[in-house]
Amino acid sequence: MTGPEQLPTLPDLVLPRLLDEARQLQPDTVALRRRLHAGPEIGLRLPNTQRRILDALDGLPLEITTGKTSTSVTAVLRGAKPGPSVLLRGDMDALPLQEESGLEFPSEVDGVMHACGHDTHVAMLVSAARLLSRHVDELAGSVVFMFQPGEEGQHGARHMIHEGVLEAAGERVERAFGVHIYPTLPSGTVHTRPGPLMAAVDDFHVRVLGKGGHGSVPEAAIDPIPAAAALVGALHTMSSRRFAATEPAVLSVTHLEAGTTTNIIPETAFVEGTMRTLSDGARATMRAEVEKVCEGIAAAYGCRVQIDLTPGYPVTANDPDEAARVLDLASTVLGPDNAAPLPEPIMGGEDFSYVLQRVPGAFALLGGCPPDVDPAEAPANHSNRVRHHEDAMAHGVAMHAAYALSTLR
Repeated sequence: MTGPEQLPTLPDLVLPRLLDEARQLQPDTVALRRRLHAGPEIGLRLPNTQRRILDALDGLPLEITTGKTSTSVTAVLRGAKPGPSVLLRGDMDALPLQEESGLEFPSEVDGVMHACGHDTHVAMLVSAARLLSRHVDELAGSVVFMFQPGEEGQHGARHMIHEGVLEAAGERVERAFGVHIYPTLPSGTVHTRPGPLMAAVDDFHVRVLGKGGHGSVPEAAIDPIPAAAALVGALHTMSSRRFAATEPAVLSVTHLEAGTTTNIIPETAFVEGTMRTLSDGARATMRAEVEKVCEGIAAAYGCRVQIDLTPGYPVTANDPDEAARVLDLASTVLGPDNAAPLPEPIMGGEDFSYVLQRVPGAFALLGGCPPDVDPAEAPANHSNRVRHHEDAMAHGVAMHAAYALSTLR
């Protein structure tokens, strides 16, 4: 006869059913996603998006607060029994792109598009709140739902942390989980890894200062354009030669600008781009080397430089135990074929890193490639042609719910 210690726990009984429950909510999930997709907003102030979230959460047994420095929404679901709290996060903001996805529900805002899937993130988190509200009697603790604006460079997570999202349930959350949809991974699959998952992000802005003049007498000027052009090659060479092959580091010059017409040597040229690293040491080295290269190259051409290094998001680093647990949950809830370790970090950045600096947790990638497209050929996030497979959202909803239920046993 089986002893009590061998009996399955309540979450073990519930977890395999979560995907079916998430699929029952799929019409609501899709409808909300499409409303959000049609009305994208940028930055920290997203009043229409906030209103749609509040309307969607209306009637659920949640304690809801809104942000002061942004239009964030924090919702707390208290379980039937006391216990710790767990945080689930979905970001809200869009990107400054003109949509050319061909979707039947395109952006209705000129020059703004949900090109990074945050519309799906919000819709999945709302449906997770609905699903978990049905399981409140099985929760020993609280779930904090973090609806966050300003992920695309505005440090929205840091705003919410400063306003107390990690203590929203009355005590500091003990675990945190988030997902990001990826249209270049097979739909419905979940991928994560221990330790660094995504890179630290820093930007550089370099103004090359010369002496303007007439294009017919360059010897009377100090031309900043050759210096700026040399900077591009020197910076790219530095990033590939200064770091060991085992220390991933990426530098990309993404903006080069100088001059106004054909017969004028300009006074200045402008070079800027991004730096991506996976450790504090590499981050410090990259910043120092950029300064040295820019100053040296400019001097060689008789120019001066003004350098602005703008710090961005830190490394997104998963707790090893939590990352392993997420893959176990994905295998249990979605099936073994839908759980896959991520072999290497990716060099994109993510401000959920601020949460994971303070709370053990994990961030995971959710495959969202349309089934009729080869993932290797699919337009990526931040493309104005990107398409996310909506069926994958049920998997994301189920994973949010599974993480909370398994944490709050």
